Amino acid sequence: MKRVILLMAAAILSVAAACTPATEPSGGYRIKNADKVQIRMLDSVNALRQAAGAPAVQLNAELTAAAATHSRDMSVQNRPWHFGSDGSSPLDRVARAGYGGTLLGENISETYENEQQTLTAWLEQPATRAVILDPKAVDMGFSWFQEPNGKIWWTMVMGN
Repeated sequence: MKRVILLMAAAILSVAAACTPATEPSGGYRIKNADKVQIRMLDSVNALRQAAGAPAVQLNAELTAAAATHSRDMSVQNRPWHFGSDGSSPLDRVARAGYGGTLLGENISETYENEQQTLTAWLEQPATRAVILDPKAVDMGFSWFQEPNGKIWWTMVMGN
């Protein structure tokens, strides 16, 4: 178990070292190279999954669309929770996005942190860690919405 934790920490640190956050004059974190954020997250998640003995996942367009919609909606609601402003659940959003598989879980966060810090925070909680490391997962959706003030709303969805 200690070896798995050390491998997970090494994986996060190696990917985090590749992140170069940009800051605004106010000092808030701004997402830079947005096209690479999803790949960094996918690589980190797969390194963690490998260390835990779980198969790799791939990015899925439908799950990512559901994650993007929910990230923006949480910003509109100004609260992190799993229900949409229209009363939708994660199951509803994944179905609306056209995902044909089964939803396994959703992780959300409201932060000013970058994606690696958010992943680290998710790993510290048993429920969100279980979503990330679920051995049945084969697909991942991951997206965010950043407000002008720098606040970021993160959503990760896992399915099979």
